Amino acid sequence: MTTTQIANRLVALCRKGDFGTCYEELYSPSIQSIEADGSSVSGLDGIAAKGKEWNSGIETFHGSEIGDPIVSGNYFSLPMSMTLTRKGETESSVFHEICVYQVRDGKVVREQFFYDDPTTAGE
Repeated sequence: MTTTQIANRLVALCRKGDFGTCYEELYSPSIQSIEADGSSVSGLDGIAAKGKEWNSGIETFHGSEIGDPIVSGNYFSLPMSMTLTRKGETESSVFHEICVYQVRDGKVVREQFFYDDPTTAGE
C-alpha cells in the first residue's frame, strides 16, 4: 500500500472506531509510538498496554472527529478530537491533537501525537 492508501484506510477505520483493525492491518510489529510529553512505547503490545491505560482513565467517551489526512512522501498527519469525561470529573472536555505517522515498506512504523493537556490548555 502507498502512504496515501494507508492514510485513507487508517482514517476510514478510525472513523468507524475500528482501532484493532488499524493495528493488525496497517501497523508494523515494531511500531514506535511517541506521546506529546516525549514518553514512548514500542511494538503492538506496547500500544495495546498504552491504550488500556488511557481507557482506564475515561469515565464516558462521548465521540470523536477525525479530519482528512495530509500526505507528504512517507509521512501523513491528521487532526483528531475526542470529547470525553475523565474518571473523577463531572464535566466533559474536548481533547484536540495532531497525529503524525511515518510509513515504511507499506506499514506504519512510527506515530507521534501533539496535544495540550486539556486540564492546562490555555494557560
